Amino acid sequence: MLRKKDDKKKTARKKTARRPRVRVALPKDTKIDYKNLDLLLKVTTTSGKIMSRRFTGANSKQQRDLTKAAKRAKFLALLPVGSSKRFLK
Repeated sequence: MLRKKDDKKKTARKKTARRPRVRVALPKDTKIDYKNLDLLLKVTTTSGKIMSRRFTGANSKQQRDLTKAAKRAKFLALLPVGSSKRFLK
């Protein structure tokens, strides 16, 4: 049976994923240092990974500074390298 032009199948739209909310909003004048453990604990996960810019809300320069500071703090044993439930209590 032939179809008319108006009888086209409707295509289902793909659902777009919601963008996650920014968990840590960093103001531009925030001093990022390896000694600022409160800030570094906010931008790292419980397993010790550094969160991406989408989650931290940092610009690219701040993100580079955060990464450098977190790595220094891990090297000096101020932050846990892996998952450590005792440290975060």
